[in-house]
Amino acid sequence: MTANWRNRTLFHGDNLGFLRAMNSESVDLIATDPPFNKGRDFHATPDSLAAGARFQDRWSWERDVHEEWTDQITDDHPRLMEAIESARYAHSDGMGAFMCFMAVRLIEMHRVLKPTGSIYLHCDPTASHYLKACMDAVFGWRRFQTEITWKRTYAHGDRVFSSVSDTILFYGEPCEIKDEIRVPLNPEYIEKHFRHTDERGRYQPITLNGPKVSAGESGQPWKGVDPSLAGRCWSPPRHGRYAQWIEEEVIAGYRSVEGVHARLDALYEAGLIHWPNEPSGTPRLKRYLRPGDGQLPSNVWTDINPVAHQANERRGYPTQKPLALYERMIRASSNEGDVVCDPFAGCATTLVAAERLGRQWVGMDIWERAHEVVVDRLKAETGLLGEVHYETEPPERTDDGEIAAPFLRVKQRVKEPEGPTWTRAQMCAHLLEQHGPRCQGCDRTFDDPRYLELDHNTPRSDGGLNHISNRVRLCGPCNRLKSNTYTLSGLRAENKKRGYMR
Repeated sequence: MTANWRNRTLFHGDNLGFLRAMNSESVDLIATDPPFNKGRDFHATPDSLAAGARFQDRWSWERDVHEEWTDQITDDHPRLMEAIESARYAHSDGMGAFMCFMAVRLIEMHRVLKPTGSIYLHCDPTASHYLKACMDAVFGWRRFQTEITWKRTYAHGDRVFSSVSDTILFYGEPCEIKDEIRVPLNPEYIEKHFRHTDERGRYQPITLNGPKVSAGESGQPWKGVDPSLAGRCWSPPRHGRYAQWIEEEVIAGYRSVEGVHARLDALYEAGLIHWPNEPSGTPRLKRYLRPGDGQLPSNVWTDINPVAHQANERRGYPTQKPLALYERMIRASSNEGDVVCDPFAGCATTLVAAERLGRQWVGMDIWERAHEVVVDRLKAETGLLGEVHYETEPPERTDDGEIAAPFLRVKQRVKEPEGPTWTRAQMCAHLLEQHGPRCQGCDRTFDDPRYLELDHNTPRSDGGLNHISNRVRLCGPCNRLKSNTYTLSGLRAENKKRGYMR
């Protein structure tokens, strides 16, 4: 879907309204650092470029949760509401409020992501496990890729097992293997493993064998060495980065050489075989140390330091993260020209990282000086001048206007009637007055009206209005039976068929 905003747009205000106004499936990657529910207030340093930046990271169910949010989640995303309620009961009302705040935004983030898109959500152990339950409900647990642990500081103080790490929840597509995301080898590792040298440089002897006995050519002796005696077979590389390097730099057409022994001969003639104590030793392949060599990052990141107090990129923002951290995510899960979104832009770390890596971007933040800091950082760290589009009004959607993404649609579409809409509490009170504590599916009357659940008479549209004329109260069994299978009339017919009502 085509984006309905311009590249390099910063929306100023509550991100929920802007997310809801974005076209569906228009973003390739979301990398964001929302509040953590730390239970305290954050302030920038007074003498920094971000002076005045502050936000309250405290949450209250009574103060911060909108009834419209709970109505939407209860009606359309019951599994998500269960995750929110579990956080509320297992932890506190404050944790439930924070989950509700995040949930309505995660629903929209899922909608605006392309089916091939990914999301990295930065958090810490305060709420990471509750957030994961919510993200499983929204994005689908099968889309979960990994939980990244970033070591952001060193142990300090007198506390045993002090917290030194943050968590990044990664959902979406598996990352492509790219050289640009490889982690440089540690000098100590190089000294230990690349101990040999020749005219081509430093190298490490690696195995030429595979872990099995073969009856074919790979199991036959070569240069007087029989791999079967060790329970193995010959396996000179034909695929992968090193085989490609051999073909490009040493042996033209190497990967096209047919036959295991023929490839071994080609390697031997090119001087790529390390043979200690020839001929009695075991031949091994020389793996040279090449520029750009490195390991693919694991899900534990210890090589990216936090922003130092005197670092050039530091802006004094209270929760500023290093550019290298977000550049790794962007490199791993997007390509040049892709659209990167950060709904909690803060001091623009994600936006600057996206600009430096040739991605398009859109950001959102509620802080009044966000635009000024974004422009200053882009000018200082990317050379970009005067191209940030500052918007305070949501864009006009040019897609079908759906609220729920296909994965989250639980009802078929029907047109809602005109007229006023009520909250769930108002609807429950009205229906209780009209029908008493009676299930409108099986006609059973209950002593306590709390046994009755609010549902739709006929299936509602995705994003349709809650209209009292379309609401009924059902007992739990009837509501589960109705689900997506029956209309109310069909449910009553089924109950009569089963003998539950006359």
